[in-house]
Amino acid sequence: MPNKSAIKLITAEISALESLLKTIDESFDHATSLIASCSGKIIVVGIGKSGHVGNKMAATFASLGTPAFFLHAVDAAHGDLGMIANEDVCILISYSGQSDELLDILKPIRRIGADTVAITGNPDSALAKQCDFHLDIGVRSEADPLGLAPTSSSTATLVLGDALAIAVMETRGFKEEDFAVRHPGGVLGKKLLLTVDQIFHKDDEIPLIDKDIKIQEALLIISEKGLGFTGVVNDTGSLIGIITDGDIRRGFEKGGQELFNMTAEYLMTDSPKSIPANILAIKALEIMEEHSITSLFVHETEDPDKLCGVVHIHDLLNTGI
Repeated sequence: MPNKSAIKLITAEISALESLLKTIDESFDHATSLIASCSGKIIVVGIGKSGHVGNKMAATFASLGTPAFFLHAVDAAHGDLGMIANEDVCILISYSGQSDELLDILKPIRRIGADTVAITGNPDSALAKQCDFHLDIGVRSEADPLGLAPTSSSTATLVLGDALAIAVMETRGFKEEDFAVRHPGGVLGKKLLLTVDQIFHKDDEIPLIDKDIKIQEALLIISEKGLGFTGVVNDTGSLIGIITDGDIRRGFEKGGQELFNMTAEYLMTDSPKSIPANILAIKALEIMEEHSITSLFVHETEDPDKLCGVVHIHDLLNTGI
């Protein structure tokens, strides 16, 4: 039986977001333009639960290419206003729009010369009226039974902050490669930055045999290199085929011992797939999955005919991508 309190609260928060949707107007566009054209930093100012939301908002801006940080309103009043410069934009968050801590630092911020954007749930509040732009979250009551705890208001503010950060990102033309530069760590960083040439097998590790070599010797090479396959080259050294240990097993089941007297050219699969060395590892994995294969040959980025390595699916999976 679903918890009635939970259902009621979630329903109320959904309703709050629907109210927020109705407030997105020209003010949002003006704030987006102001932030996108900012030559300095975005400073998100708040206190209490609004401060927690503001911290996340600043982190989202920074993550998406807009330099930003969070400033606690109390700290600002005790010296940290020095972090603000006239080319900056300050986003001040207060549900009531009447927080003394924010109103106390608003005049100093304006004297510094920074532009200001207020985010409140009260368009008639002092903060809303005294800032350059005001964004209304559209929430007039909280979702908790007492109507006191920051619930609907903090949720709507969080979503508005995300919307603002995304709108600024799109206005600034922030691309996937820009995102990658700012997220070098962890699995996400690997997906965006790790290229095949950082993990492939090269030089003597590449399993290669001549097309005229007998299958028995090909099996020894496959076993020696430990990758489960070998490439086949012609008289000029160009890659023309691939033989896997599975190919040999299936060939033996059909032809018996006679298979070992055949040449590599007889058993190989023509035109094995290859990829450039600078391709993302995650893309190589997608190619393997698409074609149901477990390995790819790697060629020089500028020369598709020059083999420089091989990559196995285990190499990719071991990176954690």
